[in-house]
Amino acid sequence: MIITSAEAGIGDARRATSEFVGQACSYAAVDDVVLVVSELVTNAAKHTVGWWRLKVQVQRERLVVDVEDASGTPPVSRTPDFGAVGGRGWHIVQHLAGSVEVLQSSGGKTVRASWSCP
Repeated sequence: MIITSAEAGIGDARRATSEFVGQACSYAAVDDVVLVVSELVTNAAKHTVGWWRLKVQVQRERLVVDVEDASGTPPVSRTPDFGAVGGRGWHIVQHLAGSVEVLQSSGGKTVRASWSCP
């Protein structure tokens, strides 16, 4: 499944992810994956200039979520301010995903979250 910012918004990304994971990955915690997608796509939309692309797929007994964007700047952990909005997304992603990595490219970056099949 692939969704781009040219054709969809954050809510569309969440809905499509929920449907895909529910059908293709019975082992995955759908709500966790949808929350990770929501945080990654929101970060791409808010903190980068230009496009973003979401790709969700099953690869060799792993669920893989890739969010690509035009910025080469990797996400950073911030100390959450529980009295303010923001600062918790990257912590949420790292806590809920089985693994997280940032892949740099000449056109930006890809943030990859994945979960192994039990």
